Amino acid sequence: MNTLMKQTLTASILSTMIAGTAMAAPAEAPPAFVKRIADSLIGHLKADHAKLQNNPSAVNAIVKQTLEPNVDAQAFTRIVMGTYASAQNSTAQQRATFERNLRQSLVQNYGAALAKYSNQTYSLRPYKQTSSAYPVVTIDFNNQGQKTPVSFQLTDAGSQWKVRNINVAGIDLGLQFRNQFADTVKRNGGNLDKAIATFKPNADNAAKK
Repeated sequence: MNTLMKQTLTASILSTMIAGTAMAAPAEAPPAFVKRIADSLIGHLKADHAKLQNNPSAVNAIVKQTLEPNVDAQAFTRIVMGTYASAQNSTAQQRATFERNLRQSLVQNYGAALAKYSNQTYSLRPYKQTSSAYPVVTIDFNNQGQKTPVSFQLTDAGSQWKVRNINVAGIDLGLQFRNQFADTVKRNGGNLDKAIATFKPNADNAAKK
């Protein structure tokens, strides 16, 4: 293959890679993505406020429909499992079971928090673009003058953003849940299967840290 052909082939491959990367990039800016989810979630809560009173299953259904599809459950699972997420310390089946259980627990956690929603307002903080692979968008929830900042750490899931981790009022939920899981493993004498089966992340306890 002569030099000209090599250069042409190389340029062609690079152009294809660049074009593919551009097409795979999320179309939405990170703040627009977070605002869209928040608007949808709050809109459902406001519209169905009367029906949601003392009806946790209905609130959970809204969370499952609105929030869960926009969360990178695999990434969050790796954060919470910590060292147990490696192939050396757990099996693929254990990680899959953990992820499934974690999804269910998170829906219940978020549902319990949102069930307390009583027409609060929220505002999006100015977005600061950085070179980090995980953009962070922060929303201030205002409840009778008291602001609670909630930061969403995002990851590029290929053509769309997804939530990788959440920080509430300075509390890293992924890290706190990781500590809770490590304690669960310890309480079960290092038996990972038992720990996975009994682990229930508790956002209220995490917020008290």
